Amino acid sequence: MMEQRTEENLSPYRTFSRAEWAMLREDTPMTLTSEEVTRLRSLHDRLDMAEVEEIYLPLSRLLSMYVAATQRLFRAQERFLGTTDVKMPYIIGVAGSVAVGKSTTARVLQALLARWPNVPKVDLITTDGFLYPNAVLEREGLMEKKGFPESYDLPALLRFLSDVKAGRRPARAPIYSHLIYDVMPNQSVEVDRPDILIVEGLNVLQTGRLPKDGKAIPFVSDFFDFSVYLDADEDVLKSWYVDRFLTLRGTAFRDPKSYFHRYSNLSDEEATETASTIWSRINLVNLHENILPTRQRADLILKKGESHLVENVSLRRL
Repeated sequence: MMEQRTEENLSPYRTFSRAEWAMLREDTPMTLTSEEVTRLRSLHDRLDMAEVEEIYLPLSRLLSMYVAATQRLFRAQERFLGTTDVKMPYIIGVAGSVAVGKSTTARVLQALLARWPNVPKVDLITTDGFLYPNAVLEREGLMEKKGFPESYDLPALLRFLSDVKAGRRPARAPIYSHLIYDVMPNQSVEVDRPDILIVEGLNVLQTGRLPKDGKAIPFVSDFFDFSVYLDADEDVLKSWYVDRFLTLRGTAFRDPKSYFHRYSNLSDEEATETASTIWSRINLVNLHENILPTRQRADLILKKGESHLVENVSLRRL
C-alpha cells in the first residue's frame, strides 16, 4: 500500500474515475443533439449522449479555461515585447493506437469547441495526409511500415504546423483516402487562421532521438498547446481492430476501388486470421515501438475499457 501511494504521489498525473470526472462538467451546456452524436461516431465506437456529457463536456470546459489563459498570456507577452503579432491558434493533438477511436474523439471535440459562446473557428486535420504516397513507400520498401514515423513526410507536416502557428494564410494539408489507401494527388484542404486546430494521428507525440550537440530539432508536438492520448489494453485494441476489419469486409472493402477489395470475399475465419496477422505484424509493433512510449507526453489520457467507453481520465498536473 505504501508503495502504491508513493507511485501516485510521484506521478505527474492526477487520475479521476469516470464519475469524478463527470462532476467537473458543472453547468457546461450540452450543445449536440443525439443525431449529431451518431454522425460523429466512427465505425464500432459506442459514442452516445452519456459519453459526451460525462467525458467530453468536462474536457470542453477545461479547454475553454486553457484557451482563455493562453490568450491572456499571449497578450501579456505582446505588451512586454511591444509587438502586435497575429493571434496564434490554439493547437490540440490527439494521439493513440490504430482502432482506439482517435477520429471520433477529434470530431466530437471539434463539434463541441465550435459551439462555445464566442463561436471560435475550429479546424481538424489528420496526419494521414502527410504520409508519403504509396509509390514512394513501395520504392523505399516502407509499405509494411505505413503508419510508422518514417512513413510520414515530416518536413512537410512541420512546415504546415509552422505556417498555421505563424498565422500565414492559407496553410494547406494533403488529403488522404482510406478507400484507395493513398494520398490524393493534387488535392488539399485549406486551413485559414483558425482559432483552434485539432491534429489527429498515430505518432503526433513522437519525438525521435535528441541531438547530442544541443541543436534545435522541431517535433510535431512542439506546436501543441494541449494533447490527448486515447488508451486501451492491447488485447482490447486487437479485438476492436479485428471487429472493424470484419465489418469493413462486408462494406467498404466491397467497393472495387478499395485497396482492400481482395479481402471482401474472405470467410469469417479467414478474415479474422488475416486481420490478426496484420495487427501483430504491423500495428502492434508500431504501438510498442512508437505510439505507447509517447503516452506519458500527453496532457490528458483517456483510458477506455472493452465497452469502448472511457473508464478513467488522467490529467497532467500543472
